[in-house]
Amino acid sequence: MAGGRGRDPGGEPVAAVQPAALAAATGVADLLGALAGAAAPVIRLHPTGVAHAAGALRWALPGWAGPVDLLLVATADGSEPGLGVLVEQAYRRGCTVVAVAPERSPLTEAVEGAHGLLVPMARAPYQEDYDESAAAGPGALWALLTPLLLLLDKVGLLSAGPDALQLVADRLDRTAERCGPAIAAYSNPAKALAGELADALPLIWSEGDGAAPAGRRFAATLAELAGRPALAADLPEALPRHGVLLAGAFAAGADPEDFFRDRVEEQQALHARVVLLRDRPAGPLSAAPAARELALSHDTAVSEIEPEEGSELEQLAELLAVTDFATAYLAVASGGRP
Repeated sequence: MAGGRGRDPGGEPVAAVQPAALAAATGVADLLGALAGAAAPVIRLHPTGVAHAAGALRWALPGWAGPVDLLLVATADGSEPGLGVLVEQAYRRGCTVVAVAPERSPLTEAVEGAHGLLVPMARAPYQEDYDESAAAGPGALWALLTPLLLLLDKVGLLSAGPDALQLVADRLDRTAERCGPAIAAYSNPAKALAGELADALPLIWSEGDGAAPAGRRFAATLAELAGRPALAADLPEALPRHGVLLAGAFAAGADPEDFFRDRVEEQQALHARVVLLRDRPAGPLSAAPAARELALSHDTAVSEIEPEEGSELEQLAELLAVTDFATAYLAVASGGRP
């Protein structure tokens, strides 16, 4: 799902390549790429097709992948046959393989056969066996991401050692306290956001290296877990890309009052609402003021999420947590599974 180049502890050049597997792994590659930055460009693999048998996804390594490269596999399932084939391909090319997957999953045998390293995916203390519903939830992200952060810290691709991850855990705990089910909506940013998006088409506009993948993941999880359509784009490109939606069929005033309309049976039309995600204070080059001005000029409401100060990883964690809670609330409201 992701990849990059750097130096391993012994000084040898390495590259990382990791396939995107399931919805539960949504955003892992994107997040790693944002955190690693230009020093370690990330290569995300996409399926090359579907095998006719059982609809299994097919994967292929880039042509340049070889003995100096590292294949990272993150999956909350581990039963996808296409990933096993990809691991075998990596072994034949001489790539090092590291996988984060449920223990005793079919992928385990493939990784062991490739002389790779399998990191068992962490599970909740009460979870005895593999739980598909838990694997599909937003919480699976950190179970997949954390071991890879530690690994890439070791090889020097980014800074995410134990101390940094402890700060992230503390930030996630504080955010959970603010966003939990027992906290009323007026002081709960996730509940407030979910309420604002209940009958809206979210236009998720992000500003900042960390906010961008958080926004894309928010749009993906809204669709996958809550069954809600959403569009994500980075500022300032979002302004021309989504500007027509603010004046078209999804505009705030696009549903004129019709005397003969059935107000009981007919569902309320979706109207666009801008969600502004930012991971840095507004500066002189910020596009946030222009975004607000464009939205308000079309009578479009704006929801803003900005994390407290801290490291890039801490701020990213807070954005992910708030949007994950909002997704869960929307999923419950629509009768889905959080």
